[in-house]
Amino acid sequence: MTVIPWLVVALLVLVNALYVAGEFSAVAVQKSQLAPLAREGNRRAAGLLRVLEDGLQLDRYIAACQIGITLSSLIAGAYGQATIAVELGPSLEGVWGLGPAGAATWAFVLVLLVLTMAQVVLGELVPKSLALQFPESTALLTFHPIRWSVTAFKGVIWLLNGFGFLLLKPFGVTPGGHQHVHSPAEIEILLDESRRGGALSPDQHRRLDRGLHLSARTVRQMMTPRSELYGVEASTPPDELLKLIVESPYTRLPVYRGSLDHIIGAISTKDAVALYAARGELPALEQLVRPIPFVPESLRSYRFVRFLQQKRSSKAIVVDEHGTVQGFISIKDLLGELFGELGDELKQPEIGAEPQPDGTVKLPGHMKLDDAEPWLQTRWVSSAATVSGHIVAALGRLPIEGEQVELDGVLVTITEMSPVAVRWVVVVPHCLGEQEPPTPGSPEETG
Repeated sequence: MTVIPWLVVALLVLVNALYVAGEFSAVAVQKSQLAPLAREGNRRAAGLLRVLEDGLQLDRYIAACQIGITLSSLIAGAYGQATIAVELGPSLEGVWGLGPAGAATWAFVLVLLVLTMAQVVLGELVPKSLALQFPESTALLTFHPIRWSVTAFKGVIWLLNGFGFLLLKPFGVTPGGHQHVHSPAEIEILLDESRRGGALSPDQHRRLDRGLHLSARTVRQMMTPRSELYGVEASTPPDELLKLIVESPYTRLPVYRGSLDHIIGAISTKDAVALYAARGELPALEQLVRPIPFVPESLRSYRFVRFLQQKRSSKAIVVDEHGTVQGFISIKDLLGELFGELGDELKQPEIGAEPQPDGTVKLPGHMKLDDAEPWLQTRWVSSAATVSGHIVAALGRLPIEGEQVELDGVLVTITEMSPVAVRWVVVVPHCLGEQEPPTPGSPEETG
C-alpha cells in the first residue's frame, strides 16, 4: 500500500481544519481586538475588520468557509474510498474467511470509520477549540486563504446565497444579517465571564456593571429621599439660620414656605458663611435664596445630565406627577452610582451596614438598594431607591417596630422607625435564610 493516498487525505483534512478555524474565529473575534492592530498598520487586521463591519462581506466570508468544509470533506471521503479502500481490500481476503466481496466491504467500512474520526477530531473539534480559545490570532492566520477562497468560489457563493436568502425571505431574514453587535444582556454576561476569569477585579466589574445599567435608572432611584431632606423655613431669622447652617451636613439647603411641598429655592452654606465672615452678620434669608430647578422623579439618568446642563445647575428638587416633593438629587448622586459613595468635606460620614456576630446585618433605612445588595446576597428589584422605600412599597404601608417580614428570601426585622420612614432593620442574608433571626431587643439590634 502506497503512502501517497494517505498524504492526500491528510492534506484534505488539514484544508477542512483551515476552513473550520476560519469560520469559528471570524464569528468569535471582536472588532475591539482588531482595531488597535489595524491602526498600527497590520493589513490582515484591517482587511478582516472591514469584513466584520460589512454584513454582506461577512456572509460571503462564512459561505466560503462552509463551501471549503463541504468540498474538502466530500473529496477526502471519495478519494479515500477510491484509493485506500481499493488497496486495502485484497489485504483482507482470507482474514476471518472473507472472500473478495466481503474483504472489499470491510475495507470500505474501515476506511469510512478512520476518515470520519480524522475529520471529526482533527478537521472539526481541534480547530474549533483553537479558534474559540485564540480567536484573534486564528482569524489573522486564516484570513488570506479564506479571502482567496471567497474570490475562487464567487460564483458558487452568489448562487447558493441567492437560494438561501430566497428560502429565508418569507421569514423576514435579509442579506447581511451577521453583525457583531451585543445587547446589554450579552455585555453583562461578558463582564461576568471577565470577572470570573480574572480579567476584571470585583471593583472594576461592579463599576462597569453600574455604568451598563445607569441609563435605565431614574432620578427617583438615585435621589436623597424626602425623609432625609434638610430644609430651612423661609421665615427663619438670621441668628437661627446661622445655627442651622453650622449644624447642617450639606452645602446646599432648600428653602420652603410652610412645608417642603412649597420650596422656593435654596441657599449655599458656603456663600452664607462667606457673607457672615465679611459682614459679621447674615442678611435676611430671602436675600440668600437662589433658584433651584425641579425635576420629575421618572426622568432617566442620561436625560437628567442634559437637564442639569441646560439649567446650569448641579442640583435639583425631585417631584412626582402631582408636584409633591419626593427628594433631592445632585450630580454627585449620579457619579456615586458609578464610583460608589463620594466624600464631602462638609458632610459627616454616613452610617453604613453593621455586620452582627450571629451573621445577620444591621442596615440603615436610607441605604441605596445597590449598596445593600452585597449584604443581602440577593438583588431587590424595586421602583424605590432605598431599603426603607422598598420595604414600604412591598408592604403597601409603614411597618411597625419589631415587625418581621420576608422579602425575596431575605428575613427582615424592623428595629427602628421614624414617623415617616424605616430607620434601621436587621436582615438575615439570603445565604443564611435557614437560620433563626435575632429577636427584637437583642444586643445585636440595639447596638
